[in-house]
Amino acid sequence: MAAPVSPSPLRKRLQVGFILADRFTLSAFANFVDVLRLAADDADKSRPILCEWSVLSDDMAPIRSSCGVRVQPDTRLRHAGRFDYLVVVGGLIGDDVALDAGMMEYLLAAAGSGTALVGLCTGVFILQQAGLLKGYRACVSWFHHQDFIDRFEDETPVADQIFVVDRDRLTCSGGQGAAHLAAHLVQRHIGKSAAIKSLNIMMIEDALSGERPQPGQLLAQRASDPLVKRAVLKMQQNIEVPKPIEDIARELGVGRRTLERHFLSDLRQSPLRIYAELRIERALLRLRSTADSTTEIALACGFCDAPHLTRVLKAERGITPAQYRRLHAGSAFMEGDNGQVAGAGIKERRPDEAAQAPS
Repeated sequence: MAAPVSPSPLRKRLQVGFILADRFTLSAFANFVDVLRLAADDADKSRPILCEWSVLSDDMAPIRSSCGVRVQPDTRLRHAGRFDYLVVVGGLIGDDVALDAGMMEYLLAAAGSGTALVGLCTGVFILQQAGLLKGYRACVSWFHHQDFIDRFEDETPVADQIFVVDRDRLTCSGGQGAAHLAAHLVQRHIGKSAAIKSLNIMMIEDALSGERPQPGQLLAQRASDPLVKRAVLKMQQNIEVPKPIEDIARELGVGRRTLERHFLSDLRQSPLRIYAELRIERALLRLRSTADSTTEIALACGFCDAPHLTRVLKAERGITPAQYRRLHAGSAFMEGDNGQVAGAGIKERRPDEAAQAPS
């Protein structure tokens, strides 16, 4: 009598493989994988019942993150099975090769076989460099928008959404956006309740759709109007050569007066005023955190020259660039995970001052 055949284990509803670049961004990886972990079990025991995940490697050596913490892979490429998604987590931007030849070959083969690809943070750069985003919309962080354009000058990335889903390519700006993209996949494959549970346990109140604007350089008055958020992001992405407000409004599909009404209602300041303040804050940041000359900083922040920057700072902050540097000599420069400046702010003005902007 033949021995009974043991039933094959049921395939998980969601199977994800992670490819971590050298010096990958730990927060993007952790946010994404924790949503999977919390959605994988009916109870709070982190058992991979409904979904499972693996960190892939060619040689099984620990992979260092940009903060120095190392992650130990658990699956060799030659033993990797079929995944619903391969998630590429990028990190620091440099001239070094982010993935070795074996990993890149595996990624290209997986794409050729129809596996959906996910790019987190600068993992989008890796996918673009490999030619795997040709013909797709791709999302990048507002902070790395110019880096992407400099490297891929023929491409126009999306930098005013937290993530983009375009057929079998999913790209994300990173940070907390990685959790929302993971929740999107959990909802698709497991269910809405599992996605909500994961985010709530992580103290994230609501699941956000990909179209939601990215948070950008911090403002003292946080914008709540989606149109204003998108406009502010475009301003942040165009500091060196400021765009006319009319052009920003047109790119957002509204008229200048409509955009101004939204700004005055949401931030009690005009778009021109906000734009000027963003340029001033960026200049102050560079004055206290770099050794660049005042002329270099002025040109990088949309001012005509050093005297122009000096006049504006004197009028708006009551201090010259040289005085500001002396005041902040030796002070620590604080930066968030995705490059956001801690403490950068915009001082409040009365509505009747809103239309006044530094020349």
